[in-house]
Order: sequence, then structure tokens, then C-alpha cells
Amino acid sequence: MNTSLQEKPSLFNAIALMTLVNGIFNLIFGIALIVGTFGILLICFPIALFPLVLGGFEIAYAMKLLANPPQPVKPSQAIAIWEIVALLIGNVFSAVVGILVLVFYNDQTVKDYFARLNNPQTPPPPPPTDPEPAAPAPAESTPQPVAPPVDEVPAWLKPEAPVVEPESPAESAEPVETEAKSATKKSPAKPKTVRKPATKK
Repeated sequence: MNTSLQEKPSLFNAIALMTLVNGIFNLIFGIALIVGTFGILLICFPIALFPLVLGGFEIAYAMKLLANPPQPVKPSQAIAIWEIVALLIGNVFSAVVGILVLVFYNDQTVKDYFARLNNPQTPPPPPPTDPEPAAPAPAESTPQPVAPPVDEVPAWLKPEAPVVEPESPAESAEPVETEAKSATKKSPAKPKTVRKPATKK
């Protein structure tokens, strides 16, 4: 349990004790009204039931305030108002307690304690006993090669382009040039033999 809930403010304890004592007093006051009038007041005018019922509520509420460990409980201003109303039947003590309880409810420490009771926060986890070793700095990663974009259109949906076969380099070169060169080269001319005409003898 949270230690801040275990330490109750003094005004909170005062509210619980005053409510408990006033509850007991209201029970006694209600019984005295019934016994003092020999039950006639209860039969003719059931006003004696009011302090009995109020005393029962006060004792039950005070037990919640004094519970250990503390229970979630909210300030009951209705009980304090009914304690003040008890002045109409001659219960001055109850009226004084009701006024003091309403004043104590407005104290900031009491408001904070009621807020902690109704909204308990989980305690923070304890710090680790052995500090964890510091993680090594991540090594610089080499960039991954980026894959070429994938063609989203399937091959069977693409229009067929005419296939052009590339000309081989042997065919593209013209062999005529070598033949022309060979043709231009003339064989060496043979010396012409001049024949002399035959003379008649």
C-alpha cells in the first residue's frame, strides 16, 4: 500500500472521530427520546427514529474512514447536513459536529487525501540494482544495392515489337574494297619484242 495513504491528515482523523462519537451520541439520544416518553413520542410523532437512523449511518461511515488499510471513500456532505438538521429536534451537539465537518471537508489537505484514496496511483518500479552495460554504438552499415524497378506490366500484355536482327560485322564490311585494290594493281608489263620485217634477198 502506498505510504501516502497510510499517513492520514489530522483533520481527516478528526472528521472520522467526530462522526463516530456523534453517531453513538445520536443512538443514545434517540433511545432516550423513546424511553423518556415511554414510547408515546414514537407512536404519536416518530421523530425519535431520525437520530437512530442518522446515528447508524454516521457509525458506518466513520468505520470506513478509520479502516486500516484505508478504503476508497468520498466525503459525505449529506451526513454533515443531516447532522445540522438534527438541531430541529434539540440535538445541539450534532449540529456543531455537522458544521465542523463541513469546514474540515473544504481543507486542501483533506481534499487531496480523498483524491488519493479514490484514485490510487501505482508506485513506480524500483530502480535496478545492477546497472545495465551501455549498448555499443551501432556500426555503420554498408548501403544495400537498390534493386532495379520491377516492370509492373506482364510480358504477355506488352505489344510485340518487330524483331530486327543485327547485322554481323563480317557481313557489314564490304569485301569489294580488297578486290578493287587487287584489280588496280597491274602486273608488270612484259617488254614488247619488235619484229623486224623480213627482207627479200
